[in-house]
Amino acid sequence: MGEKQASADGDRRIGRRALLIGGTVAAVGSAVLARDELARLWWRAPGVEKPRVEGAVDFRGAQWVAASDANWRRADRPDDYGIDMVIIHVTQGSFASAVKVFQDPGHGAAAHYIVRKDGHITQMIRELDVAYHAGNRAYNERSVGIEHEGFVDRPEDFTDEMYAASARLTAGICARYAIPVDREHIIGHVEVPGTDHTDPGEHWDWERYMRLVRKVPSASA
Repeated sequence: MGEKQASADGDRRIGRRALLIGGTVAAVGSAVLARDELARLWWRAPGVEKPRVEGAVDFRGAQWVAASDANWRRADRPDDYGIDMVIIHVTQGSFASAVKVFQDPGHGAAAHYIVRKDGHITQMIRELDVAYHAGNRAYNERSVGIEHEGFVDRPEDFTDEMYAASARLTAGICARYAIPVDREHIIGHVEVPGTDHTDPGEHWDWERYMRLVRKVPSASA
């Protein structure tokens, strides 16, 4: 599960270079930077708000339970940040405890989805928004995070129902954003640069999981 990481994930501010758009050669580069930053943060302008449907989910059949808005930030993905990765987590606790901490504004972290042992899927953050789940800002911006109920040292927690439901979820995400179904783009939290987490751990059956993801008709090749 993600840890407190506000310093790593805090909102990017538009710097001086992004504001000094002038007529010199140096200013041309600044203008490009400014355009990029403003495109990413367009929704911050007064009166501008991306249309949202309350309670909408990105995966059919998921239950919506909102995370605290302190544990994610609004975005317009994939238009402002391309999505090319799915990151697999394990909660190191119960489903209920994961929901509780993701709703806690003091926790500082949350994933887009939680998959329960019985295969039930809860979505807590929209995919178009940046969840604080990976402990690495760049990886947060480019990925969708999926938590799985259980403990890394208890292989019995990774049930058939969980593997099947999570595989369908990941396949759908990969299809939506044309993400290749391979281990370079579907990774564990432990594989994120700079992280101190070990999930999903040695008992997560990657061979089985990837095979299940590829079997889903919507999965990208």
